Amino acid sequence: MYETTVEDSLLSSVSPWRPGSRLARLRASHGYAPVLTLILVTFVFTSAAPNESWAKSVLVLLQSATLIAALWTSGFGRDKRAMVALVVIGVTVAIVQLVVGGSTLIGIVGLVNMALVAATIVVIALGVIDQREVNRQSVTGAICIYLLLGILFMFVYWAVAVLGSGYFFAQGTDGTTSLQLYFSYVTLATLGYGDYTPATSLGHTLAVTEALLGQLYLVTVVALLVGNLSRKRAERY
Repeated sequence: MYETTVEDSLLSSVSPWRPGSRLARLRASHGYAPVLTLILVTFVFTSAAPNESWAKSVLVLLQSATLIAALWTSGFGRDKRAMVALVVIGVTVAIVQLVVGGSTLIGIVGLVNMALVAATIVVIALGVIDQREVNRQSVTGAICIYLLLGILFMFVYWAVAVLGSGYFFAQGTDGTTSLQLYFSYVTLATLGYGDYTPATSLGHTLAVTEALLGQLYLVTVVALLVGNLSRKRAERY
């Protein structure tokens, strides 16, 4: 407690409190439960929703909301103008996609979603690093990142399937959003059912990249955090 107070005092003397500053991030709650909840909502909605334009628009709003929650939780999002800008961007993209439609625009929406998820991962990672200790918040943040990796690659497959030529899957289909989500998490967990496989070299490369990231992340980051947390609890009792 004393060390944190001293660090805050030093930071205050160097730079004022401002959104995104080191001091602002240290004072943030880092309680990632709301972020995790939004990620699970995205997962359930994507699995259950039909492959319609309105559902794709809802996904944009969900990714915008998840990024806003991550920014606020990690201490980056105290600037109301930035929050309003994200809301406006999310709503605008969702409405344009719903009204205009078209395969090219759907592919662009997939890229926008991919950027939003990637930004969320970076924000959470910085928030976890800022804590400089292993606790429930950092473990929850690490779990959020792992789940977001599956959603990130889902949007990558979405964009490649829509914007690329030919079918994405060797089974003769681009797949629905729900199928792309299924394929992404099966690949991330390296289950390898084989019922759906990429048809192109790009698809093969993306699938291998996701599988490697998933396994390396689990055996390094998550395992290290959980192991250190268990050790701290054992030392305490």
